[in-house]
Amino acid sequence: MPVPAAMRRYLRKMLRGTLGLAIGATTAVAEFFYVLFGGLALAIPALRQPVFSGARTLSEMERQRLEKYFGLENATDYSERRAMAYLVPRCVIGVLTAGIFALILTGAGSGLIIGYQLLEGRSPGGDAPADWYDPVTTVLFGALLVFLSLQGLIGAATLDQKLALSFFGPSKKEQLRRRVSELATSRAEVVEAVNGERRRIERDLHDGVQQRLVALGMLLGRARRADDPDHASELLRQAHEESQRALEDLREVSWRVYPIALDADGLHPALEALAERSGIPVHLRVDLPDRPPAAIETVVYFVASEAVTNTIKHAAATRIDIEAERDGDRVRVRITDDGTGGARESGGGLSGLAMRVAAADGQFTVDSPPGGPTVVTAVLPCE
Repeated sequence: MPVPAAMRRYLRKMLRGTLGLAIGATTAVAEFFYVLFGGLALAIPALRQPVFSGARTLSEMERQRLEKYFGLENATDYSERRAMAYLVPRCVIGVLTAGIFALILTGAGSGLIIGYQLLEGRSPGGDAPADWYDPVTTVLFGALLVFLSLQGLIGAATLDQKLALSFFGPSKKEQLRRRVSELATSRAEVVEAVNGERRRIERDLHDGVQQRLVALGMLLGRARRADDPDHASELLRQAHEESQRALEDLREVSWRVYPIALDADGLHPALEALAERSGIPVHLRVDLPDRPPAAIETVVYFVASEAVTNTIKHAAATRIDIEAERDGDRVRVRITDDGTGGARESGGGLSGLAMRVAAADGQFTVDSPPGGPTVVTAVLPCE
């Protein structure tokens, strides 16, 4: 049975975090001796600057470790004195973490010995025959120790990150730098998304409406040149049908550009119209007590519209579920289908949606393992 993608991501995150803790426990030993002897060396004025510089090097190593294994980004513009102050509690937490790892290794070794004794029919820790309750108590105590060990590691990781945030948390300068970087990225993504929309509209008009109008013109030209009244009447009938199809294509393109129902009636009626026009069953659930801002409604609608279009084109699905709900100060839209899966955020129209959502300071995720189901989620601020 294949492991779900979410579970695989969680396991990778746990393994990466455990490795980061193990590295931090190892470096804490060196930091402990550095703090011990470096603190004594601070009494000598000539050694203060080298000691502070070394503390900065060790602290930067810890900052990079937290960023690599825990995804925790901190400011880099902290002082050397602050780095020295950080190492004092940091080495204590690291030594405690090393102690937790030592207990885990000791417990694992003891568990192997006890398991071997139970397999030989002996009671744990002795040569007496094992009683029926010995395996039960061993498993229960073993599970309890595993739980406590995991909680200890989680607590150590939390303390490690909170300590770094306390000492290296982004300064105002760093926050402004990050925000400027985010805005520059969002601006580029907005431009790319707009260009993508223009290309899509041009393609829809060229491949759809324009071809219909060309066919309509050809039918009308043939009708004008026809000598037989019955044949001319038949051509006019075909031209009338072709004009109706051209109007339908034009209406479809206009809906994809911007549905008038979104301005007139709001998000719920616009999504209902989207569900009615879909070629496969769409089940809609909207729970929005208050109408979101127009900009957010527009993004939510186009996320749903593009996700439905992609599902119809590529997923071979038989059902689509659209859920739009208020989550505190955010609006969450989730589109789920029972198709073949394999969708990627970086491919097709989904990349444009990711840019559109990012431009609104939202979060966009795609979970689509092979074989399905595909879940497209967008979370947008609504303030």
